[in-house]
Amino acid sequence: MPAAPPTPSREIADLLALMAALRDPETGCPWDVAQDFASIAPYTIEEAHEVADAIRRGDLVDLRDELGDLLLQVVFHARMAEEAGHFAFPDIVEAITAKLIRRHPHVFGPAGADRARNPGLVKELWEAIKAEERAEKARARAAAGMPEPARSLLDGLPPTLPALARAVKLQEKAGAVGFDWKDPHAVLAKLREEIDETAAALAAGNRAEIAEEIGDMLFVIANLARHAGIDPDSALEGTNAKFRRRFAHVEARLAAEGRTPADASLAEMDAYWNEARARDKTDGARG
Repeated sequence: MPAAPPTPSREIADLLALMAALRDPETGCPWDVAQDFASIAPYTIEEAHEVADAIRRGDLVDLRDELGDLLLQVVFHARMAEEAGHFAFPDIVEAITAKLIRRHPHVFGPAGADRARNPGLVKELWEAIKAEERAEKARARAAAGMPEPARSLLDGLPPTLPALARAVKLQEKAGAVGFDWKDPHAVLAKLREEIDETAAALAAGNRAEIAEEIGDMLFVIANLARHAGIDPDSALEGTNAKFRRRFAHVEARLAAEGRTPADASLAEMDAYWNEARARDKTDGARG
């Protein structure tokens, strides 16, 4: 007789045991057993995006489930690492708790209580501690006979970071040493300059120049969002959702007439689009 199925649990130990069972070479799930770090990595990224999407939508029911999915990714990676003899889930917990304690001496240390009330000083302290952590890693590599890679202030960003988020991180790193605009209006002036350069590239018809100028323009837009305290990815997602909502109104109005967008003129679709835009404004949505 097969064993009774496990029951849902609130304990992390039970989740770890479930993953171990799924990865069992003899009795586990063939798909789970076949996975490795590289094959699971895209799912990890996807789950992180789904967490962010649930937050953006304000859906706390979805957020609970998506955070569970993201936690499963950590447990999956931890199980594979444990099987290979590298580290286990408790090592991950120890590493992050050690980092949090190390990076918050203003909270957990005997001195520096005033810093906890000054975000600017806390950020300075954080950067100094991260610099010491990088130095410690360099010493560890040297002790192991590993070559130290060439370093730049702009290193350390994950290659899978979305382009707009990467732009903001690069700008923040450069800004930490003073290479930054001090006024968002100066960034806006730079954006106007980039728009003019993009127009010139379009007039010249050089695709390489057009791509470069559009990239410059997007980089400055990300910088403008940063100076305004806005996350550009979230702002763009909000606009994406708004576009979908308004275009759905266009489709619905045409469907009521027995037509599709392919059957309508641009002027007709524009008219229905403006209806949706006016409805958004009436509902209090930003237009």
